[in-house]
Amino acid sequence: MSPEPVPPPPPPPQCPGCDCGEPFAKRLEKGDEAFRAGEYEMAAELFRSMLAGLAQPDRGLCLRLGDALARARRLPEALGAFRGAARLGALRPEELGELVGSLACALGRREWRLQDGRPGRAPEEPREEQPASAPVAPRDLLGCPRCQRLLHKPVTLPCGLTVCKRCVESGAARPQARRVNVVLNGLLEKCFPAECRVRRLAGQARTLQRQQQPEAALLRSDQALDLAPRDNSLLLLRAELYLTMKNYEQALQDANAVCQNEPLLTKGHHMKAQALSGLGRSKEALKEFLYCLALNPECNSVKKEAQKVMCEVFFPASENTHQNLTSSIQSRILNSRLKAQCASHVNTQLLEEGSGAGGSKNASEKSDVFRNTNSSVLYFILGLHFEEDKEVLESILPVAPSTGLKRQFPDDLEDMHELNGPGKVPKKEADSSPQRNMTSNVGESPELSIDVTDFECALCMRLLFEPVTTPCGHMFCLKCLERCLDHAPHCPLCKEKLSELLASRNFNITILAEELIFQYLSDELSDRKRIYDEEMTELSNLTRDVPIFVCAMAFPTVPCPLHVFEPRYRLMIRRCMETGTKRFGMCLSAEHAGISEYGCMLEIKDVRTFPDGSSVVDAIGISRFKVLSHRHRDGYNTADIEYLEDEKVEGPAYEELTSLHDSVYQQSVSWFTSLQDHMKEQILSHFGLMPDREAEPQSNPSGPAWSWWILAVLPLERKAQLAILGMISLKERLLAIRRILVIITRKMNSRQELVNSRERNN
Repeated sequence: MSPEPVPPPPPPPQCPGCDCGEPFAKRLEKGDEAFRAGEYEMAAELFRSMLAGLAQPDRGLCLRLGDALARARRLPEALGAFRGAARLGALRPEELGELVGSLACALGRREWRLQDGRPGRAPEEPREEQPASAPVAPRDLLGCPRCQRLLHKPVTLPCGLTVCKRCVESGAARPQARRVNVVLNGLLEKCFPAECRVRRLAGQARTLQRQQQPEAALLRSDQALDLAPRDNSLLLLRAELYLTMKNYEQALQDANAVCQNEPLLTKGHHMKAQALSGLGRSKEALKEFLYCLALNPECNSVKKEAQKVMCEVFFPASENTHQNLTSSIQSRILNSRLKAQCASHVNTQLLEEGSGAGGSKNASEKSDVFRNTNSSVLYFILGLHFEEDKEVLESILPVAPSTGLKRQFPDDLEDMHELNGPGKVPKKEADSSPQRNMTSNVGESPELSIDVTDFECALCMRLLFEPVTTPCGHMFCLKCLERCLDHAPHCPLCKEKLSELLASRNFNITILAEELIFQYLSDELSDRKRIYDEEMTELSNLTRDVPIFVCAMAFPTVPCPLHVFEPRYRLMIRRCMETGTKRFGMCLSAEHAGISEYGCMLEIKDVRTFPDGSSVVDAIGISRFKVLSHRHRDGYNTADIEYLEDEKVEGPAYEELTSLHDSVYQQSVSWFTSLQDHMKEQILSHFGLMPDREAEPQSNPSGPAWSWWILAVLPLERKAQLAILGMISLKERLLAIRRILVIITRKMNSRQELVNSRERNN
């Protein structure tokens, strides 16, 4: 609605038949509220009744009445209200927003209804029923999900989706610069050579267009259209070039061809409207602008152009004149007629009958009416110009089926008037990019000629498995790329830095490559997957070829955080996570044997990876083992192992073990309590709290948790720790802890006595 304020006249006007005696401002507010609530018929009657009570017609009320009638789909009457407003002051294009939107909605609805013949349902094109398991067509499989055309210079995004490079560059938010996917681009050149040539020519034409060389760009587009005469995007490009060169006839020819090929393409109608406007065919241009708005009501630039053209078509400058003439007999007659109409709440059908009577006036009587501003305004508001306005609108909204374009509009077009704007078509469908229509021109093979060499990993020389694409455009198996990045953050082929990829760990599978391999190399993929599954099964074995981390001493139930930075151990930890076991062995290094005889199995609780590829692994000991044999795999140690468990005792031996267990526990607590505060804080921060005494010493196959905690914190040589780790007798292990605690306590006491003696001497 027009924001133009309507000042009330000095004497409060009376509105016959509608809220008599109610203040003018109150009725105006009530009309505005009815409009906002979607009660457009009520709002129109309120505004019309207010106009009947005014001594002089008000331009703001005329605009309000026109907006309400437009929303109520009473377009001829709405046009009359705007004509009346034009008599009181020149109309501005921005004041015609509601009228333009409603006309666009009506045009789309009328065109749709003409094709179907039955209101309430959109026409449907007959389509062949295809089985649910029908394979995707090769061209569709290699199509860009954004522009819906065959991929050209395919770029794989970080999410794994592959689109045309031009679609990436034209996006709202441009991601990190990524290069053309080498593997997929080579496949397109191999399978669609002619169409790739067309796309190259089109790309060159657009580049020349950006460089403001329209003649050279036109030459390239002509060459491309020779190969693909019905390609809509090429036709639009050439039409745009013709518009730049002011060759409107040729531009109209190309735009019209696009509209015939694809009636729901907004850009085609927009281009056609611009060409018609350049040729001075304003009424036809307005119709095309309205088609654009019917397809995409949210396109503000098109709406502004449509409003401007509408001003030229319906409200030419000769009519937009303010005539300051005195009131005449015609004004009084028409005013009283408007009051009578409001009093009886005349509907649209009676208005049409009145318009017939008005149409029978002779030319001299109508001329007398238009000599006076008030009379002419009331003439239009009463709808006495209804037939003339209806004829004008019918030139825009056809009433009979035409042999022109066949259009399909969405099912909800009937309900457009209920939305905030008059008519909305889903932007996804209406604003789609031009579809390709070149199958018969460039020659498309029914099946793609794909073999294993098209999707061969440059690192393992096998079929790509879980293919990932680097920002530089090279494709590798996921596992192969991760292993290379363990050694250096560079692309294995072009040596471009991949530090950001390594930091983000954003290794998403390239969806298109995976789909192509699955559809065209299914047998080879099955063999490749079988080999991978066999490798994972072998790596999942927890007794044979168990991965060994040669580093420090580890004990059951005791936390063991690790900083992993060597490439071989990065690979080892990653495999432990991939297999799902999340386990590896920890052993000490041995001078001659390579690794120690005994070790501890660790379970990974968490892995935190840093941007440089290194990681911190939070692990905890779960069981002990004995190394039977060991070897190397991909740089790290593996071993065949045998798990160790404590021997259980019964009877008197068990009672003796229980007594020993309680005694050594109390001895351990006393020793820890005697430590200095700073030492206790260091131990607690690294190993955590000392576990409580267990009621049943033999409940855990590896023995009480507190015993391993105390062994981890005691200042022992690794050789002694390793010997105790290999004991399978809990009694011997407890006796060893007692002996160690006695020796350590004696040393601590002797050291303390020496310190005290020195203090006394000083």
